[in-house]
Amino acid sequence: MPSIVKTLRVVADPNRLRMLLLLKSEELSVAELQEILAMGQSTISTHLSLLKQAGLVEDRRTGKSNLYRLSAAAAPEGGGLWDELLGRAAQEIAEAGADQAAMRRVLRKRQDKMRAFFDSVAGRLGRNYVPGKSWKSLAEALLRLMPPLVVADLGAGEGAFALLLAQRAKTVIAVDSSAKMIEVGREQAQRHGLKNVDYRLGDMEEVPIGASEVDLVFFSQSLHHALHPERALAEAARILVPGGRIVVLDLVRHRFEEAREMYADEWLGFGEAELEALLAKAGFASVETSVVDKEPETPQFQTLLAVGNKHN
Repeated sequence: MPSIVKTLRVVADPNRLRMLLLLKSEELSVAELQEILAMGQSTISTHLSLLKQAGLVEDRRTGKSNLYRLSAAAAPEGGGLWDELLGRAAQEIAEAGADQAAMRRVLRKRQDKMRAFFDSVAGRLGRNYVPGKSWKSLAEALLRLMPPLVVADLGAGEGAFALLLAQRAKTVIAVDSSAKMIEVGREQAQRHGLKNVDYRLGDMEEVPIGASEVDLVFFSQSLHHALHPERALAEAARILVPGGRIVVLDLVRHRFEEAREMYADEWLGFGEAELEALLAKAGFASVETSVVDKEPETPQFQTLLAVGNKHN
């Protein structure tokens, strides 16, 4: 706690005590203190300067303003004399009750300002940029909920998805038919210090994984590259343990023929009913499908999500 002599000298002013009672529970700006205490800006600033010099308050910059609060050093936990001083002040200062009510009104205005912003962008927020909001960050958060499983990423490419899965999975077996992709994936795993990613060269229609070895199979935008999607799904069922799950992220059927040359696509996506039937034929039950995204740019590719469970 700061010097008792300095403290008593500074808090001898009732208005500074009023400020301390407010700042004990909330961070407030000069403008907010003006509104609560009905004092001029220069008066408020002078009082805050004296309180800060005495080590009783501290501030932090936020945007164009400073927010002031009671300093940790001024009121340590179980502050004894300090707690008694402020407690007595709250009882003896006639304006203390009105100050607290005024502070609650000011804080409601803060909340109203935030609420007004979200009201103004309702229905548009998902289409606008939001700082810090990305599909990658959402995926990272959701992956923390995944139990440690053995996961197969079929048609893994360079392994970006496999690296995400590896943060939580027991083991990720990343399979791709391109030796160069496997090489790049291994280099990335090594660079990130991930030792639980097993890159294997192989075709998704003849997966180099034994029967009933994995708990979860992912096809992330890879099934439309299979010559025979039904065989790839049958292989997924083979390598899954009974009751294991499959997740397919792919394109909704489209007419952008250029994708065959541009992206080496074998199939121009799948219809919901078509993919559901393919999964059922491969031995999956409780299949659910839904369109989960649509790109705004032409040709406006849509993303289809399908999940299912292998029969026990």
